[in-house]
Amino acid sequence: MSNSTPSTANGNDSRTFKGIRSPCGPSRVLHVRKVPIEVSEAEVISLGVPFGKVTNLLMLKGKNQAFIEMASEEAAITMVNYYTAATPHVRNQPVYIQYSNHRELKTDNLPNQGRAQAALQAVNAMHSGNMGLSGSASSSDGTLMPGQSPVLRIIVENLFYPVSLEVLHQIFSKFGTVLKIITFTKNNQFQALLQYADPLNAHHAKVTLDGQNIYNACCTLRVEFSKLASLNVKYNNDKSRDFTRLDLPSGDGQPALDPGMTAAFGWCVGAPGIISSPYAGAAGFAPAIGFPQAGLSMPTMPGALGPLAIPSSAVAGRMPIHGMPPGALHSVLLVSNLNPDSISPHGLFILFGVYGDVHRVKILFNKKENALIQMADATQAQLAMSHLNGQRLYGKVMRVTISKHQTVQLPREGQEDQGLTKDFSGSPLHRFKKPGSKNFQNIFPPSATLHLSNIPPSITDDILKDLFGGSGYTVKAFKFFQALVIGRKDRKMALIQLGSVEEAIQALIDLHNHDLGENHHLRVSFSKSTI
Repeated sequence: MSNSTPSTANGNDSRTFKGIRSPCGPSRVLHVRKVPIEVSEAEVISLGVPFGKVTNLLMLKGKNQAFIEMASEEAAITMVNYYTAATPHVRNQPVYIQYSNHRELKTDNLPNQGRAQAALQAVNAMHSGNMGLSGSASSSDGTLMPGQSPVLRIIVENLFYPVSLEVLHQIFSKFGTVLKIITFTKNNQFQALLQYADPLNAHHAKVTLDGQNIYNACCTLRVEFSKLASLNVKYNNDKSRDFTRLDLPSGDGQPALDPGMTAAFGWCVGAPGIISSPYAGAAGFAPAIGFPQAGLSMPTMPGALGPLAIPSSAVAGRMPIHGMPPGALHSVLLVSNLNPDSISPHGLFILFGVYGDVHRVKILFNKKENALIQMADATQAQLAMSHLNGQRLYGKVMRVTISKHQTVQLPREGQEDQGLTKDFSGSPLHRFKKPGSKNFQNIFPPSATLHLSNIPPSITDDILKDLFGGSGYTVKAFKFFQALVIGRKDRKMALIQLGSVEEAIQALIDLHNHDLGENHHLRVSFSKSTI
């Protein structure tokens, strides 16, 4: 990869510096282009600090260029791989980093290098001082423990709105360079493992973010140090990402966690993760993000890829993080890879109705494995997509993305439709019509255990087990329980565990609103609990 021969620091001297040239390939010397002229030496150095020690710097301000020398070629490779995937910004301007054709920088005899060397010493001294924090103190008093892992384990509680891998990257990048993220579902909770380039970044992120809400009054972050020293990411997709490896396959349908990592913790990684990438497929946007009380104040760490600023236009503590205008958030979903022999508009209405109020469903006339589903609003569409994308239904893995359509059109009078388009806008089965409904607090990802409610007092466990078993489902466990209402036992409920998540999804479609007699229709939801 070619780059211009560096001249002296003011960019006007014709003398060239002494360097050992290499024709091509990785080098610990990196060439930085499009550097704004007002940028300081420390700002350029900070680009490299998260990846390792910066050993030399040459600024060519007159040419809007700089050269950074890293202590090791490995650190330089990691830095180039990362910034190839995530273009760094300095003073709100994108800068571009590539390998230099020099093996090292020799700037001893160049003029105007005093500032660069002083900045190097200051930044490295600060970084070394931070890494040398008292090792005897616990993390609770704000200091870094020796041998602390750069890997954090993140649990998102009260998951009312979807949280994607990109949302986590946006939040945690505020504290330093995020190298790898793996998301997964454990015990019906959305969790993630996130690796920083530096344990100090992980420490600051944990201290600041633990207990914070991503959205107002929900999606609470629980952050702790992982026992893992590093992450092994096998696939780059909506469940896992190695930002230093652009060559990884997508591994569609594969588990994000390495089997060795799973065994090390005794984790049972079941169904695919519940989070869908905002830019996988046709989505093109991420959900809003914000912090309560006008935003969380977070110190900028060296190497952070720009602040997570809360603009004055943020309303009610929420803001779009990818700069998409509100009009871009469509409420219509495109569902593909359906089983055309088994699916129906009513079945899709029941399933997607778990995550929002479905207004219209259209199975495409000429492509019956595809359907359009119009939700009540964009938030509910995002919620349904995040929970249902990648789930198996009638033997096929469902794909759910945001459609370019803003509405689902009903067929014109006399137009052949074969009953493939249905309007459910007036359905009494909508779960979320009432403002502030408790149903908003009981939204969970698909699981093999179903929550049953609205059960008449006379119904026995055998009746319900026979209902599910007689419909072709494998009943593995069953348990009745009762909810307390105003101090007395009242509503009769049950948990029923079926043979698989796919069975449970199909059973919910088949048996939700089933008439149990005594003016009671069975209510079926996914459960966060197991039996």
